[in-house]
Amino acid sequence: MSETGAAPARERLPRLSRNVYVVSAVSFLQDTASEILYPVLPAFVVGVLGAPPAALGVIEGLADGVASGVKLGAGRLADRSRRRPLIASGYTLSAIGKLLLLLAVTWPLVLVARCTDRVGKGLRGPPRDALITDETTPADRGRAFGFHRAADTAGAVVGPLLGLAVYEAVGRELRPMFAVALVPAFGSAALVLAIREHPHQRPAHHGAAAARDLPAPFWRVLGLLGLFALVNFPDTMLLLRAGDLGLGVPGVVGAYVLYNLVYAGLSYPAGRLSDRVPRPRLVAAGLAVFSLVYLGFGLTTSPAWVWALLPAYGVYTALTDGVGRAWIADLAPPGARGTALGVHAAVNGVGLVVAGLWAGLTWNGTGHVPFLVSGVAVAVLVPVLLFGTRGATRPVEIEPA
Repeated sequence: MSETGAAPARERLPRLSRNVYVVSAVSFLQDTASEILYPVLPAFVVGVLGAPPAALGVIEGLADGVASGVKLGAGRLADRSRRRPLIASGYTLSAIGKLLLLLAVTWPLVLVARCTDRVGKGLRGPPRDALITDETTPADRGRAFGFHRAADTAGAVVGPLLGLAVYEAVGRELRPMFAVALVPAFGSAALVLAIREHPHQRPAHHGAAAARDLPAPFWRVLGLLGLFALVNFPDTMLLLRAGDLGLGVPGVVGAYVLYNLVYAGLSYPAGRLSDRVPRPRLVAAGLAVFSLVYLGFGLTTSPAWVWALLPAYGVYTALTDGVGRAWIADLAPPGARGTALGVHAAVNGVGLVVAGLWAGLTWNGTGHVPFLVSGVAVAVLVPVLLFGTRGATRPVEIEPA
């Protein structure tokens, strides 16, 4: 058995469970809606509403920060209660957030809309990931998370292309794109009803799972991933940088679609691979790619490089997103997995607040400084992650005390 606890590879892999397919379809629809809007959000906030670039960092950082506390609470609730209502509420709130964005006329209203959207994301994320964890074993957990991330990211391919078609059809106006996004957004919330929830293991002690249920290896891994989160600012800043380098809206959307094609195409193979080799190695490889991409964005002055850097960024996300969630789930006892996933998501959210704020404030018209600082910092972190997480790879399959 490998360090991930996976069984030896079989010629024919068993089917993933029905619920994994359903939540993947739900995520596909919601991400289609989100990604109609996400690539043009910098152009909308800075270009249409006239806000400074720092406002974009504030919007994205604070929106994810507000969601961080929700993620923590949602994770604990997922361990002690039914998960489908939490998931349904989260997707519905995200759809409402997109409606508010359609109505926004100043950037503070965009902040309200994005906070509503991110609260929904925080509410649904840990229960959904815990549901996937319950439907898997360590031998196929990476594959299940990889499939989910691939489906989610496929929405990030369809969404921008659909949005770009609408943008061109209506005379290059942005708001009609926001209206079209409401259809898959509310459709996603409705599809949650197709989830068939099964009883799951609850915390052994009274009440919700707590930090005392999470073992030391979990906290060691979380600490290192938390350091990375402090220099991983919102992806909208990459799109803003692409625009600063000279790409127009169609170019930014096209490069973003290419990024998501790479991300979607590699997520499932990366998840499968992580069931056979230690997950920390793949995460470290992804962070090494991240460092190179950020250094590239910091050093380049040519828009042509965006077409290479954003697809490379897709390699980073494929190697870290689903694989990282599977790694966190491995390290948590069965009755505390929702809590573990919620804590992990909350730490990432807090990191985005800090990273979004400092990146926006140090943008200084070009964005060179924040990209270079982050690229160097993560290059230093990669060997620390590899050597500092030894022994933190084996799955925990015991009930919390």
